[in-house]
Amino acid sequence: MRRAMAEAEVGDDVYGEDPTINRLQSRAAEIFEREAALFVPTGSMGNLLAIRVWARPGMELICDERAHIYQFEMAAISAIAGCMARTVPAPGGILTWDLIEPLIRPKIYYRQQTGVIELENTHNMHGGAVYPSEIAEDICDRAHTAGLRVHLDGARIFNAAVASGSSVARLTRKFDSVMFCLSKGLGAPVGSMLVGSRDFIAESRIGRKLLGGGMRQAGVLAAAGLVALEESPKTLHRDHENAKRLARGLAQTKGIALDPEKVSTNIVFCDVRGTGHSASDLCTALGQRNIRCGAMDKFSIRMVTHYDVDRAGIDRTIAAMDEVTSRLS
Repeated sequence: MRRAMAEAEVGDDVYGEDPTINRLQSRAAEIFEREAALFVPTGSMGNLLAIRVWARPGMELICDERAHIYQFEMAAISAIAGCMARTVPAPGGILTWDLIEPLIRPKIYYRQQTGVIELENTHNMHGGAVYPSEIAEDICDRAHTAGLRVHLDGARIFNAAVASGSSVARLTRKFDSVMFCLSKGLGAPVGSMLVGSRDFIAESRIGRKLLGGGMRQAGVLAAAGLVALEESPKTLHRDHENAKRLARGLAQTKGIALDPEKVSTNIVFCDVRGTGHSASDLCTALGQRNIRCGAMDKFSIRMVTHYDVDRAGIDRTIAAMDEVTSRLS
């Protein structure tokens, strides 16, 4: 990626003249079988742009209560797009139409209206859960019948594709818009993509400029994104295998609770209350051993496998967790 970045041909993307950005956008649209794509600095900006296009200020967005767009994007859809989130608990992170339909506002002029439905695949806070395509497509079909748009936060959609044995185009074909990350599992240093119709991307480009996301010689970033798009999906299965190995090892550690069978992609959550220590204390102790993980609440730790984590690192992490839980006792 760094070699590609150093050798990238560049231009001015604000004027649409950066050839490497243009190649990346064309290739992303081709892979997802869409009319157009747009490079954005972050996935959060991509999600915000989509909501800004599909919902007017004062409208509502329906999503899972643990969705990334609701939990970790600083309420940008409200603060900037003027769209309020209406959430519902989704078992395993999987919304169904039965959960969504009761939240759709009636068509009464003095009531706020539902503007868009948002799904997440894979689901970050539900341990990298993969959305069943038949459920996602049923939601899209019923939403469209009701005159609603559906946006997909597909930050890790390539992980979902590998886990399900399907293509990203097949998994996302009925969504009105899709955001996916070039960073995270695909390993690029910066950037995400929005894909959709030509008109949707044209509106999103305007919004990107409004938010300060217009960039000049951004081809140096797009070059890494092209490598990520073409090469990284081939190795995602290793991340999934490592996550399963990690989960099986942690499950054998005294005081740690998790079900390895529920680990389907590259995210592992474990409950550490049985150790008698907080997640934060354990993460600090692991960090002193150069193992980085995150405390998601008082007793929950999240670990993510990726391109830079090898099998030896997994085994070292399992051993370190056993050591720190014993030593802190």
